[in-house]
Amino acid sequence: MKSQAKMEVLVLPNVNGTIKVWIYGYQRAGDFGKAIAVYGNTVVTAKGYNRKKTIVRSLTKLNQLLIDQENGLS
Repeated sequence: MKSQAKMEVLVLPNVNGTIKVWIYGYQRAGDFGKAIAVYGNTVVTAKGYNRKKTIVRSLTKLNQLLIDQENGLS
């Protein structure tokens, strides 16, 4: 029998909107997973074995992408 996938949603309110982070995987210690960060129509993903580092990495990528968009670099 196939096990059900685990999914969590982390919602971070902001002055200009809401940042949502969907976290998939990480059913047992050492399992692989991914985090998808969404802000408006901007989406970034990060994959890894460490849950906390993967969430931070996705938020860091999102922050850098938003800074680049603000400065006209992307």
